[in-house]
Amino acid sequence: MKLRILLLAVMTAWLHPQLQAQQFPYKNSSLSTEQRVNDLLGRMTVEEKVGQLSKVLGWDMYEKKGNHIAVSDKLKKAVKEQRIGLLWATLRADPWTQKTLLNGLNPQEAARATNAIQRYMLDSTRLGIPLLLSEEAPHGHMAIGATVFPTAIGQASTWNPGLIQQMAATIAKETYAVGGKNGYGPVLDLARDPRWSRTEETYGEDPYLIGQMGRAMIRGFQGEQLGQPDKIIGTLKHFVAYAAPDGGHNGESVSFGERSLRQYFLPPFEQAVKTGAGSVMTAYNSIDGIPCSANPWLLKHILRQDWGFQGFVVSDLLSISGLNGGHATAATAEEAASQSIHAGLDVDLSGSGYGPNLLTAVRQGLVEPAVLDTAVARVLRMKFNLGLFDRPYVDEKLVAQKVATAHNKSVARQVARESIILLKNDQHVLPLSKKLKRIAVVGPNADNAYNQLGDYTAPQAEGKIQTLLTGIRAAVGKGTQVDYVKGCAIRDTANSDIAAAVTAAQQADAVILVLGGSSARDFKTSYQATGAANVDPNTVSDMESGEGFDRVSLDMMGDQMKLLQAIQETGKPVVLVTIMGRPLNLNWAAEHVPAIVNAWYPGQEGGLAIADVLFGDYNPAGRLPVSVPRSVGQLPVHYNHAKPKHHDYVEMSAKPLYTFGYGLSYSTFAYSNLQVKLEEKADDFVCTVSFDVENTGKLDGDEVAQLYVVDEVSSVVTPIMQLKRFERKPIAAGKKTSYSFELTKEDLKIWAVDHVWKAEKGKFQLLVGASSDDIRLKGEMLLKKDY
Repeated sequence: MKLRILLLAVMTAWLHPQLQAQQFPYKNSSLSTEQRVNDLLGRMTVEEKVGQLSKVLGWDMYEKKGNHIAVSDKLKKAVKEQRIGLLWATLRADPWTQKTLLNGLNPQEAARATNAIQRYMLDSTRLGIPLLLSEEAPHGHMAIGATVFPTAIGQASTWNPGLIQQMAATIAKETYAVGGKNGYGPVLDLARDPRWSRTEETYGEDPYLIGQMGRAMIRGFQGEQLGQPDKIIGTLKHFVAYAAPDGGHNGESVSFGERSLRQYFLPPFEQAVKTGAGSVMTAYNSIDGIPCSANPWLLKHILRQDWGFQGFVVSDLLSISGLNGGHATAATAEEAASQSIHAGLDVDLSGSGYGPNLLTAVRQGLVEPAVLDTAVARVLRMKFNLGLFDRPYVDEKLVAQKVATAHNKSVARQVARESIILLKNDQHVLPLSKKLKRIAVVGPNADNAYNQLGDYTAPQAEGKIQTLLTGIRAAVGKGTQVDYVKGCAIRDTANSDIAAAVTAAQQADAVILVLGGSSARDFKTSYQATGAANVDPNTVSDMESGEGFDRVSLDMMGDQMKLLQAIQETGKPVVLVTIMGRPLNLNWAAEHVPAIVNAWYPGQEGGLAIADVLFGDYNPAGRLPVSVPRSVGQLPVHYNHAKPKHHDYVEMSAKPLYTFGYGLSYSTFAYSNLQVKLEEKADDFVCTVSFDVENTGKLDGDEVAQLYVVDEVSSVVTPIMQLKRFERKPIAAGKKTSYSFELTKEDLKIWAVDHVWKAEKGKFQLLVGASSDDIRLKGEMLLKKDY
């Protein structure tokens, strides 16, 4: 009898999904996505529809007790009361979430947890709708055990979209392996005020470079088609103009007109959308008085009508609540929900912006059923396209083959190598000899693992992060004595020991001084509900950058300048390495220190990569994606500012210390043989710009050739110059290679005075060079008509 009951139970469990598939068309994978969406939408209650638009914080949705992983009571409550459709940051671990290496999840546990969550959704809810799990993934999956790559500002410094696509594919594979289907990133904000705390998360100041990096990230994340194994959808952030707030204040208003938005801030998003991006996140700020989370011109007209966006729009954390909060454009939470969903915002990141407020708004007639259905359909459509209904679980046995592999580490090291920028190298101080008898390694960032990782980084296991001190010792071997003295902290001055650092320097043949900044969160820092850090004047951590840490000055903090000057006064050869998240004041160093290397936040393999450069195992070719100002009084100081040209200040030049596109090499390169060929057609033109570059140095190296355009006369004011093409190529010593770029009307179009896009007739200067202020070849092109 017991055997019959057991057999019946097994058969029932096996037949249940098959019976469901026959009963409900939306379970039938042979039907089209639209058929399945329409069928499911027709079966849902209003409460279930509203719930599908709620993306709640996920890190409390599992329980870990020893080796046992299960869904938590909080998940069961959220499903029962809110009928949620998405989770955010389920696997996130950091001081804000209070998830550590002890109570957080390793990759294998993470896969078990997400499988348990999906199993609960399929087995214990009325319609069995799986959750879409969104994870932070701008420079690696923000989860314990995942590979940590350089932050975006470093990624952009590679000027190598192909490598960034490979990196993004690696991040996607690691995220997918543990159950994530959506990665937050890329950040496509135009960073033109380095006082702003999140500069490290951007690809810099230029719309074309940002657009190329954004396209690479989406291609790497998403692959050729939604729903592929090892692929996830990206979420473009932050729509739009978030990185240029008045005064550098994170999340506050911006002061730009429609033409600036269309020509500079929107194009990177357009490029990524037309590459197929699955999701877009709205920004916290307002534009011309309209919050981005309630802006139909942005979310409907531009995003969907003009660009043909097919994915879903998600708020930033609590940004819907900001409408009846800080922005004060709505009197109640219900009005805020109504404003956002009518503007085209589909998903609420928090669960408190929509949720009960949206449900009440629907019942009160503030939101029409059709408007609700449109938003819900977008979410369901993405779930079907991602294969969540048909393949809701991940293979836990494959996690170790996909996460933190030797290959993934090698990709991280290569991105770090290619991101490193040689800013100064007087008298060929670099590369250093591996035969030096004694090297002093000094500074707060020489052996601090978290200071080289940047914001949005999980806790790391001991020994995983390769610091520069580790890299130097590995590079030189046992024949060189390497002495390390910290000297000072990034900000705290209570325990500085500059005298000990000077002593070490005096005894050394060369000094490697490692200064800069930090975005390392710690468990003493308090955080806002949005995740931004609260700046506490009574707590002196190293953190001076990262979300919430806006600054009024770009000077190095604490005793770092005292340390720099004291070390330089020893008379020993000094190499300054900067590890930082924003451009800092390097005026004194540029004048007095013979060699400067900038590494931004180089990720987990960063120490090895920097050592590769310092000792000549890798020839640097990184280029600045953002200008380095001489003073905050120059800001904004981006290279492609609107005409006319700037005049100098009373105290200093109007030019930045180091400008966009700049970066040195251990080799030298000669440009020649510029050829310009224009072919005009009825509705377009093709301008081919070709030239040769020869490596005239003694070392093999990469050269990043850059093409800038100047529109000499136009109906509206245009930039003094604008990057239009670039390519990074390896060139062997003594060898020559050819570059060829094509321009069409799409590249030269402007938002003209009559509010239409056109490439206007007239003369264009074509400038080819190694940076925006190092032009080697000049040509021109004449368009005889408008296009």
